[in-house]
Amino acid sequence: MTLPKLDQRYRDPGSPPLPERVLQFGEGNFLRAFVDWMIDEMNACAVFNGRAVLVQPIAQGMADQINAQDGLFTVVLRGLELGKLRASQRVISSVTRCIDPYRDFEAFIACAHNRDLRFVVSNTTEAGIKTDPRDRFDARPAHSFPGKLTQLLHARFTHFQGDPARGLVVLPCELIEQNGTALRRAVLETARAWELSSDFARFVDEACIFADTLVDRIVTGYPKDEAQALGQELGYEDALLVAAEIYHCWVIASPRPIERELPLCEAGLNVIFTDDLLPYRERKVRILNGAHTMIALAGFLAGHDTVRDCLQDPLFFAYLERGIHQEILPTLELPRDELLAFAASVLERFDNPNICHQLSSIALNSVSKYKARILPTVRDFVRARGSLPPRLTFALAALIAFYRGQRNDVPFRLNDDDAVLEFFAQAWSRSAPPYSPEFCRDLVSRTLARDDFWGADLNSELTGFTAAVSEHLHAITSATIRTALERVAT
Repeated sequence: MTLPKLDQRYRDPGSPPLPERVLQFGEGNFLRAFVDWMIDEMNACAVFNGRAVLVQPIAQGMADQINAQDGLFTVVLRGLELGKLRASQRVISSVTRCIDPYRDFEAFIACAHNRDLRFVVSNTTEAGIKTDPRDRFDARPAHSFPGKLTQLLHARFTHFQGDPARGLVVLPCELIEQNGTALRRAVLETARAWELSSDFARFVDEACIFADTLVDRIVTGYPKDEAQALGQELGYEDALLVAAEIYHCWVIASPRPIERELPLCEAGLNVIFTDDLLPYRERKVRILNGAHTMIALAGFLAGHDTVRDCLQDPLFFAYLERGIHQEILPTLELPRDELLAFAASVLERFDNPNICHQLSSIALNSVSKYKARILPTVRDFVRARGSLPPRLTFALAALIAFYRGQRNDVPFRLNDDDAVLEFFAQAWSRSAPPYSPEFCRDLVSRTLARDDFWGADLNSELTGFTAAVSEHLHAITSATIRTALERVAT
């Protein structure tokens, strides 16, 4: 049976036309299933009453597809909540249109003249918040995202004659630290490079708000393998269908209060407005990302392929749960009940049967990931307890074993910086199975001495760390990783 296309027939007939209050740089899956879904939630609660106009940030994009569906698309949310599998589907009507500034630069600049416009959101990848020496003020449009934003802000400054009441609130969603601060700096650098007026720089600096944000939702994108079945269930064909987990969190640190203008919490959304983003970033990096790094390498070597495979294995579940509760949570400063709730949500998210998160993907660049996600916890745990966290110590031994490049004696491809790959290839080639305790200790000592990997010589910084990691590594290589894990999992 041929299904009808998703179009205006599926828009809520009772919804009035709403003004474009949000300009969104980026039309990809994440922003549509995160920010646009949130705007739709606020509109459904009649607390925001505004919509978003999207801007295609690069020359090849989705503007034609989005406009062909009148800005409509479906978000499918699936996941575990309090142990029960839940799912929902919703047509999102918070998007009016998508502009391709490479084909219609005038339409892009005309957005700056809109008196209703108040917010700018973006997700142009981590590399997007960088200035570009090729940028020119008269380009149509500028190459970089900061260049395009500078063009937009300058057009608004000019059109409204510098009226500070027409400043915009900028909420970047790029996954870098202090993303709002970085974007503000890039815009001001671009303005100086283009020799724009000091009055414009003051408008950017004083009339506009650049908030640092932290976003959290797994968006798997277009469910290609399920699209036909979902279409039959929905009753229409949606080329922009996007699937995501139920869990969502947006932490916003604004230099001036914006909660009343952006009533996300009033709509019941899991959004936190705060003066200090750092504790929430540490919570996510240490619990969510740290837990990924804890299980990815050990789980892969044990024969598992996905995060959920590990969660379904009682041994790995015990290892992960105790590592989070006994070693990671004690190093964090947020209220205990908040940390426990977040940890519980992480374990449910990992066990989501609708998300297939490959361990091999998490394992990419594991040395830098251990340094960023786990090593700070190890240091804080040692300072607070005077002892080493056994499971996080085991995770480093599993990392070193992983970089031997063999699973059950079958080689697999490693992906990391050349310096990391060369070091481990040479280090492991110095011996052959069975590996002696002396070889394991030498290998661990040489690994921990690499201050280019860890930022310090960990042999001397962390008392007993070398011996503990060496013991775990010898246990992994002399038997199986499951046997070695049994010693620390419970």
